[in-house]
Amino acid sequence: MDRIPCAPLVLTSFTATSGVGVGNTATLASLRSRRGGLRPCDFDGVDVPTWIGAVDGADTQPLPPEWRRYDCRNNRLAELALGQDGLLERVRAAAGRYGPRRVGVFLGTSTSGILETERAYRRRDPVDGPLPADFDYRGTHNAFSTVDYLRRRCGLAGPAATVCAACASSAKAFAVARRMIAADVIDAALVGGVDSLCLTTLYGFHSLQLLAPGPCRPFDAARDGLSVGEAAAFALLERVPPSLDPDAVLLLGSGESSDAHHMSTPHPDGLGARIAIERALDDAQLDARAVDYVNLHGTGTPNNDRAESLAVLATCGAGVPCSSTKGATGHTLGAAGALEAVLSSLCLGAGLLPAGLGTTRVDTALGVNYLTDNRAAPLRRILSHSFGFGGANCCLVLGTAG
Repeated sequence: MDRIPCAPLVLTSFTATSGVGVGNTATLASLRSRRGGLRPCDFDGVDVPTWIGAVDGADTQPLPPEWRRYDCRNNRLAELALGQDGLLERVRAAAGRYGPRRVGVFLGTSTSGILETERAYRRRDPVDGPLPADFDYRGTHNAFSTVDYLRRRCGLAGPAATVCAACASSAKAFAVARRMIAADVIDAALVGGVDSLCLTTLYGFHSLQLLAPGPCRPFDAARDGLSVGEAAAFALLERVPPSLDPDAVLLLGSGESSDAHHMSTPHPDGLGARIAIERALDDAQLDARAVDYVNLHGTGTPNNDRAESLAVLATCGAGVPCSSTKGATGHTLGAAGALEAVLSSLCLGAGLLPAGLGTTRVDTALGVNYLTDNRAAPLRRILSHSFGFGGANCCLVLGTAG
C-alpha cells in the first residue's frame, strides 16, 4: 500500500511537565540554567539504589469528583500538564472551530496507571485474595484510561487511540496523528505522552541491570545505566494556515522502523535507528546537512548509546551537535518521545542547544559531537530520536516556519 503523503503540521500549542519543571516557563529555565531533575530514589518504599526524575506534586491533587473513576497518579499527572500554558483552552477552541468529532486524541504510554493496580494488590483480602471493591481497572490502569479521560475532559469525540510501543510510544503518537490529518479523517489532534513512576518499571529495569546507581550519564565513557523519570507532554497539531508567524514550530516529518533484533537490546549497528532517521529526513524532504541539532534518545546504557552513535554517524555525520536531555529529566519511557519533542520545540524558540547533563567525560570512541555545555545559536531544524524495546523506532523532524 502506498504511503499517504503528509504535509507539515503546526504545533499551535504545546506543554511539558517533568522532573525539571511544571509547564514551559519552568522547563526552559531549567534547560538554560542546566538544572537537572534527578534525585535519589524515594518513591513509594522502593528499595533500589538508583536516582529518579519525579514530578513534585504529581500525586497530591485528586481529580475533580465528576472524574473520580479515572483518579490515579498517571491521570493526575496528565491533568497537571493539561492545565499549563493554555493548552486546555486551545484544544477546546479547536473543537469549537472544527467540531468535536474532527479533533482526535493520540497518546503514548508504557505502563499507564499500573501503580493503581500495584496498590490494589497490596490491599487484597488476606483470606480469599480478591482485589478491593473500589479498584477500577478500566478507569485507572487500562492503557486507554488517560486517552479516555482527556478526550472527555476536553469535550472531544473524534478518533482516539493509545500507542504502546515502549519508549517510542509518544513519538509515534505524533506520526499517527499526522497520517490521520493527511487522510482527512480529522482536522486537528491532541497528541503526547504520559508515564508515571511505578514499582513495575523501577524493579523491572533493576532486574535487567539497566539502572544507574547514580544520575544517568548519557554518552559518557563511564556510563552505567539509565535513570527512570516521569512526565506528561502534549501538543495540539493542526494544518498549516496560509499566514503563519515565522517562529511557529512545525512537525516537518516522521520516520518509523521496527528492527526486531532483540527484546531489550538495540541492533548493534544501529540499523533500525538509522532506517527511522533516514525515513524522517526523507519524509521532511530534508538533507541531513540542514539538521542543526539532534536530541538523542541517549538513555545512558552502554549498548543503546553505542548503537545510536553509529546511526547518527551514518546519517547526519560527526559534526552535527547533539545531546540527550535524559540527563536532566531521566528516561520517561512512553512519554519520552513527546517530552523531547516539546523540549526541542522550546529550544527552537529559544535558540538553545542544551547541554547533556551528567556527562563529564564524553566517550570519544562514539565519535559524535556531544554537547556538555549549553550553546546559543539560531536553530531551524531539529531531529528528535526515540528508540524502544523490541526494536520500535521513531524519529521526528521539527522546525520553524521561517
